[in-house]
Amino acid sequence: MKRYRRILFICSLLCLLPQFIHAQLQDERHNLAVGINGGVNLNSVSFSPSIKQTSFIAPEFGLTVRYISEKYFKMICGIQGEINFSQRGWKEVIEDGSDNTYHRAMNYVEVPLLAHLAFGKDQGNGARFIINLGPQIGFLISEKEFYSDLSTWNTSNRPQGTDAQYGKFADKKFDYGIVGGGGVEIRTGIGHFLLEARYYFGLSDFYNNSKKDYFSRSAHSYIGGRLTYLFDLKK
Repeated sequence: MKRYRRILFICSLLCLLPQFIHAQLQDERHNLAVGINGGVNLNSVSFSPSIKQTSFIAPEFGLTVRYISEKYFKMICGIQGEINFSQRGWKEVIEDGSDNTYHRAMNYVEVPLLAHLAFGKDQGNGARFIINLGPQIGFLISEKEFYSDLSTWNTSNRPQGTDAQYGKFADKKFDYGIVGGGGVEIRTGIGHFLLEARYYFGLSDFYNNSKKDYFSRSAHSYIGGRLTYLFDLKK
């Protein structure tokens, strides 16, 4: 299973190769833009044994750099890199009659490196459709648990008896996976405004997952919405 995850991650890296090959450019571009981004993510964690959850809503924001290198037929091609702060984690649905509540907030620095494709008007103001896809790495910088009243905390009736996550912080700080999404870019005289939806699929586990460990799977995933503002440094 681990080998297949690594293969999937490597395949996402290969998506970037065309952006670094300049020998067969049809219509070369040299557009460099930088800016800021921000939004919210609907987070969850894929656990095995499973834990019933609802979406944990948390912020994400950071810096974006984009380089447009070519136009191939009607497709505008480039590469986009980001450095983001992202809060991840999970929020449990506890249905054992205890009225307990629990969620975990996990703060990451993320670095996605994305193939950027756009379709639509190339020059001047206007709108175009965008697609971003590629690998992402992350590093856990902090995490915190949020319990309901500890005086009434009771895990004796939890479904499947799953309670190993309480008080257990991440064994692994490094995270990697694949992120992709699409949206609309509005080009104006004061810059570019991008409205985008993204999905992140984690390929790594933050708990140890050997045969002697409780969880065999503990990987992040999220659906996010974001707004990015870019301004040109080089057209």
